[in-house]
Amino acid sequence: MVVSSGQQIIEKIHAAAKRYEEFLIGFRRDLHAHPELARTESRTTERIAQALRDAGLQPRLLRGTGLTCDIGEAASGARRVALRADLDALPIVETTGLPFASTVPGISHACGHDVHATAVLGAGLVLKTLDDEGLLTRPVRLIFQPAEEVMPGGALDVIEQGVLEGVGRAYALHCDPRFDVGQIGSRIGAITSASDQIIVTVSSSGGHTSRPHLTGDVVFAIGEIITQAPAIMGRRLDPRYGVNLTWGMVEAGQTANAIPATGTIKGTLRCLDVRAWEQAGDLLDDAVKQIAAPYGVRTEVLHIRGVPPVVNDEAATQRLDQAAREMFGDDSVRLTEQSLGGEDFAWILNRVGGAMIRLGVHTPGGPRYDIHRGDLVVDERAIAVGTRVLARTVTLTTPEISLKPEAPWTPTVLAKTTVSNPLAAPHGADGSHGPGTPA
Repeated sequence: MVVSSGQQIIEKIHAAAKRYEEFLIGFRRDLHAHPELARTESRTTERIAQALRDAGLQPRLLRGTGLTCDIGEAASGARRVALRADLDALPIVETTGLPFASTVPGISHACGHDVHATAVLGAGLVLKTLDDEGLLTRPVRLIFQPAEEVMPGGALDVIEQGVLEGVGRAYALHCDPRFDVGQIGSRIGAITSASDQIIVTVSSSGGHTSRPHLTGDVVFAIGEIITQAPAIMGRRLDPRYGVNLTWGMVEAGQTANAIPATGTIKGTLRCLDVRAWEQAGDLLDDAVKQIAAPYGVRTEVLHIRGVPPVVNDEAATQRLDQAAREMFGDDSVRLTEQSLGGEDFAWILNRVGGAMIRLGVHTPGGPRYDIHRGDLVVDERAIAVGTRVLARTVTLTTPEISLKPEAPWTPTVLAKTTVSNPLAAPHGADGSHGPGTPA
C-alpha cells in the first residue's frame, strides 16, 4: 500500500470524480426515467451491477433485488466501511416536464433515490481508482438496498442476507431541497424520527341514515377519532418528544343514505424520541377506545412498527463534516434539524456505528421544491458533491470496530381490538329498511 498525504488523496478524489461526472449524470437520468417500486427494482439493480462490472469490480446480487460490492482487501480482523444507497421510487405521478422524466405511468423518483444510488456508485468508482493506485486505506462495501419507502424497510431484508458481516461503520446521504447544492446538513444524534403505520378499523351493524340511533355510527366515530386522537397524543406525551399523528387515508361507505358497517383510517405516527416511540402504541390504543366509547362501535387498532430514529454517532458525523470541508470549504457544512421523516437506514445504525447526512440539491436562486412531490427537481451537481464527500469520508474513517453492544430493536405489529358498548338493539330489530333503501 502506498503511503500518501491527505492533500494527495483529496486531489486524486477530485480528479477521479471529475472523470466520472458526465457518466454519472447520464446514469442518474436513466434511473430517473425508469423508476421501480419497492422490491421490484430489477432493472435498477442490473444497471448498477453492470456499471460496477465495467469498472472491474465483482458485485453480488442479493435475493430479490439489490446488491453489494466490496472494494479493497480486508486485512485479518479489519472491518469494512459501508456506503449505503436506496433504490426504490414512489407511486407518485411526475410533473416536472424534464426530458428524462419518468416513463412509467404513476411512478417517479420523487424522493431522490436515483441521486442516492448514483452518488454511492460514483463514490465506489472513485474508491476503485484509489485502490488500483494503492491509495485506498480502508476496505469498503457498497450496499444498494431495495424498499426504503415501505415499512419496516428493505434494510432489514439486506441485513438478513449478511450485508453487515465484517462492517464496522456505515454512511449514507439523503437529498434535501432545503440546502443549496454544494452544502450538506449534518447532526450528531437523532436526525430522523421513528415512523410507524397506523390502521384503525371501525365497525358496527350499519344502518339507515334516518335512524342513526339504532346502530353505531361508523362515519361519525371515525370523524371523532381523526380529530381527537392527535390532540390526546399531544397532551398525554411530553411535547419535547415531538409525537405527530397524521392521517393520510379515510375510507367508509358507498352511498349518502346508509351508515356503513365498516370504515378504515390510515396514517403515520412519528416520534422524535425512542422513549416516546415505546410508549405511544399503548396510549394510542387507549385513546381510540375512549373516543369511540360513546358511539357503540367496534374498533381495531393495527399498529405496524416501522423504523426507529436514525441516530448519528459523533465520530462518524465528524468524519463526514471534515470530508465536506476538505472537499468544498468550511461553508459547505450546515447544522440540520431533526426531521419527522422516517428512514430505514436506522436499522443499519442500530447494528453498527455510522451517520447519515443531508445532501443539498437546491439550485441557488431557483424554485423551492420538496421531496415526495411530483414536481421535485434536483440540481444534478449534487451527485458530484455526494460522490466526493462519501469517497473522502472513507479515506478518513478510522478502522476501529464499532458494533453496537446492545440488543437491536426489531419491528413488531401490535394489533388490538376493543368493543365500545355496542348498542343492545341491532340494526333492523324494529323492522326498519336495509342500508340500501332509498330515503
